[in-house]
Amino acid sequence: MSEDAVTTQTVARGLQVLRAFRAESTPLGNADLVRRTALSKATVSRITTTLLGLGYVTRTPGSRKFQLGTRALSLGHAYVATSPVMPAVRGHLQALADRLDVSVALAVGDGLDMLYLAYCKSAKIATLHFGVGSVLPMASTSIGRAWVWSLPSAERQARVNALVAQAGSDGVTVRKRFIAAFTELECFGFCLSLGDYQRDAFGLAVPLAVGVHATPMALACGAAALGLEADKLRRKLGPEVQRAARELTRILADIDCTP
Repeated sequence: MSEDAVTTQTVARGLQVLRAFRAESTPLGNADLVRRTALSKATVSRITTTLLGLGYVTRTPGSRKFQLGTRALSLGHAYVATSPVMPAVRGHLQALADRLDVSVALAVGDGLDMLYLAYCKSAKIATLHFGVGSVLPMASTSIGRAWVWSLPSAERQARVNALVAQAGSDGVTVRKRFIAAFTELECFGFCLSLGDYQRDAFGLAVPLAVGVHATPMALACGAAALGLEADKLRRKLGPEVQRAARELTRILADIDCTP
């Protein structure tokens, strides 16, 4: 490869490693990063050494594992400071979160994950620790399934196939859950997940097209609670989240929010 191609590949792989750090904030070792990125051990080791030296990752105390460093945090803060989305929707999301006693997120697809562009939660929410910039798996969350459903048919199928392949031995289950979510979206306009991503927690999501480029996004509410009843959640939350999605679409209609 040319020198430019090698440089581009190196940068892409470095970003791929950084993106492997997700919302659960669990420190990751080189072996964890190999599994999450499918890069070779040698490549991951070389990249983490470089990122460590540059301050984009740091060692966790008493461990050989890594966590994101302040340099990576500064990139996120720069995005949040310049993004037009969160200032425009914060008040509406917070009002919805307070009214329903849930957390509320607006997200966009990022590879095979979902990236939170906006996030608010009720004061009563103490167990879901996410925020702007959190990355959640597309396959096991309602917000991810709603976003995939909003894609054009061919792209939707390709994305599901990629997620099934990523899941390995759990691929059959992943496909079944997508099929069930798509059926629910076609019938009701939203989909519900119970305990798929986090035990004793639910998520209910709707797709929406945002801004001047009609960027596919998804809006979801969620909370952790025992004794969850799907029908009650659908009746109580479904119409509320759909109304909120329509309002956000109106508010962001003239915004260039291409991720």
